[in-house]
Amino acid sequence: MPTYREVQTAVRVEKLRIWFAWICGNFILLVIAYGTRNVSILSVITQVLLVAGFLALTVALFRMTSALNRKAAAARREVLGDM
Repeated sequence: MPTYREVQTAVRVEKLRIWFAWICGNFILLVIAYGTRNVSILSVITQVLLVAGFLALTVALFRMTSALNRKAAAARREVLGDM
């Protein structure tokens, strides 16, 4: 049975991974948008996709974080014996 500290550490690590993936995804989107800035119609399409990608990544980030918080709360209750 894991200890409370192990649960806390696992949650912290997973949250850092989620945030790192969000930052990397947005950076990739920005690089692509920057690379197409000189082609007018492609630049507009890329900017629209950038906004859509940013929104999708942000929604996924908060949904994953919320799910992780719920699982962590359940694990904490189990570890601490609060049912």
